[in-house]
Amino acid sequence: MWPTLRYMGGACGRARCPFAAGFLRTIEQPSAGPGLLCRGGRSSSTSSFDIVIIGGGIVGLASARTLSLKHPGLSIGVVEKEKDLALHQTGRNSGVIHSGIYYKPESLKAKLCVEGAALIYEYCNLKRIPYRQCGKLIVAVEQEEIPRLQALYERGLQNGVQGLRLIQQEEIKKKEPYCRGLMAIDCPYTGIVNYQQVALSFAQDFQDAGGSILKDFEVKDIEIAKESPSRSKDEMKYPIAVKNTKGEEVRCRYVVTCAGLYSDRISELSGCNPDPQIVPFRGDYLLLKPEKGYLVKGNIYPVPDSRLPFLGVHFTPKLDGTIWLGPNAVLAFKREGYRPFDFNTRDVMEVIFKSGFIKLVRHNFSYGANEMYKACFLSETVKHLQKFIPEITTSDVLRGPAGVRAQALDRDGNLVDDFVFDGGTGDIGERVLHVRNAPSPAATSSLAISRMIADEVQQRFKL
Repeated sequence: MWPTLRYMGGACGRARCPFAAGFLRTIEQPSAGPGLLCRGGRSSSTSSFDIVIIGGGIVGLASARTLSLKHPGLSIGVVEKEKDLALHQTGRNSGVIHSGIYYKPESLKAKLCVEGAALIYEYCNLKRIPYRQCGKLIVAVEQEEIPRLQALYERGLQNGVQGLRLIQQEEIKKKEPYCRGLMAIDCPYTGIVNYQQVALSFAQDFQDAGGSILKDFEVKDIEIAKESPSRSKDEMKYPIAVKNTKGEEVRCRYVVTCAGLYSDRISELSGCNPDPQIVPFRGDYLLLKPEKGYLVKGNIYPVPDSRLPFLGVHFTPKLDGTIWLGPNAVLAFKREGYRPFDFNTRDVMEVIFKSGFIKLVRHNFSYGANEMYKACFLSETVKHLQKFIPEITTSDVLRGPAGVRAQALDRDGNLVDDFVFDGGTGDIGERVLHVRNAPSPAATSSLAISRMIADEVQQRFKL
């Protein structure tokens, strides 16, 4: 197996840094609209590509865009199992443009989030995609949280996050009049955007550059075409067959997988290591009633538990004026299970028998039980929210949407905290690059991730 990639480039410190401007202005086309076509410059009968990207979420589409701009002579296709793009993790998140404060210094998450935030702001300016740089307060409401808050502040400085300040009660009140807290980190660089709109714009750029998008193409198998005396020159040039559940196939030379909730299964289909396994965690949001919208101006976050990759229930303003409260983090019994009683036997069996989930539960039983309890009883979530804004009552909130996070878990029950990218061995493995673990902040980091993937694809596949 290829070693896990480690990105060695520097972080980009400004939204309009020279790198961002040069990288993004390689192509300038109108943003994608509601009439997004299925295919780009290649005809609908085309079934062979130099590179096929599996997955039409924001990471897959950003990678397709970057590869098509960097290698205009190559034919590149994206296959997506749904009838539309960016429907799952990309289209079901809080829409926060993260600043990069949370992540371990020198990790891929830290580097790519800081760089990616700069690129997202620059891209949205270039394409006139609406966003709001509303900032964020990470608030300590208990005395014992203050040392953790100060440590997080130091981490943010190490990661090169712009504009961070530690503020006291008086300034908290100036920024968020209804928020109580002893101390907070002011993160002015945090913003909000509609990531599905961003992803569709990536798709339009990709198609304008000649790329093809095949929707309703659920991958069932990835294999090397069998040798035969009648094998055509086209078959020899494109030795990998990517087949779908309808019996159709596309041929290619190389594959990049960005399959999100199915990244482990797609890896296994290609003959590569299925570990780390994906464990789906559902996050349920509440909605603050419109007449109570005055209570929240920007993002308000708790001090996170450093032992877990979840940031805790928080307050997030959306571009449409709504305020989302949440999410929690509970095991989903289906990989795309957005309702509490969605269930898939295979998904559940794999979590129990193929991953380290039982060990995870043993180590974090009280946390998991508390999350389940909050998911069942709305009043319990409201009690947590009242620590920050006491004026909120149960009658002020409604149940809202939900998303499912694709969280990688190793066999020892450890949540894989960083992004993971790897390949494999053998005839197929040497022609495949897998994005194995790309949860939050992957949307913020998508353009930076795509640049790293393009560099690795060029090096590994000797394009």
